[in-house]
Order: sequence, then C-alpha cells, then structure tokens
Amino acid sequence: MKLFSIDEANDLIPAVTVKLQKIRKLYSRIDGLREAARSAAEASDLGGGMAGGTGYVRSLYELGKLTTELHGDGVQLKDYSRGLVDFPCIRDGRVVLLCWQLGEPEHIEWWHELEGGFAGRQRL
Repeated sequence: MKLFSIDEANDLIPAVTVKLQKIRKLYSRIDGLREAARSAAEASDLGGGMAGGTGYVRSLYELGKLTTELHGDGVQLKDYSRGLVDFPCIRDGRVVLLCWQLGEPEHIEWWHELEGGFAGRQRL
C-alpha cells in the first residue's frame, strides 16, 4: 500500500480530477445500458446483441483502464458516480485515509479511519 503525505495527495488532485470526471461519465453511460446488456447476455445463445454494444464494451474497457491507473498510483476509488477517492496516509502513527471527492476544493480537507468510511470523515 502506498502511503501519501498530504502534500503528495494534494499534488495528485488535478490529475485525479480529470480521471474521475471521465470515470463518472463512463459509469453513467454504462449504467444507462445495463439493462440492455443484461438482455443481450440472456439472448446470446440465440445470436442476440444490443444496440450500442460496441460503445458499451469500449466504455467498460476505458473505465477499467482509468480505474487501474488510479489504483496503480495508490489512489483508492470508493465511488464511481460521486468521484470519491481515498489516499492512505500516516496520521498520529497509524494508517488513515485522506478523503476527497469531485466538487470539493482542489486540496484535501478531510480524513477518516480505515473502517470509518465517508460518514466518519473529520476535518484535517
């Protein structure tokens, strides 16, 4: 697990923002086609397909690629549609998570315990 200082996490926010905006758009597109994809999968034995299938698969691929890039950087993606991420950090001698989401100022203001989640956020 990569551990971030607050400055290191803040330095990543601009690049993370771009990726999260793309992820949110892709996730919305995929979510809108979810039922059509389910129906196409059920009809696949009969040679069925779906309108927009190529775009759906391309969106899934791109979503996976962006998610993998974030994870490769040590960033934990918590919510696709909200653009919520965590950055592991040492605080008072223990690992906690710096917490940030799209729409917040472009610097981290919140943290929470590993098991606390978004509801347990506290100001830095």
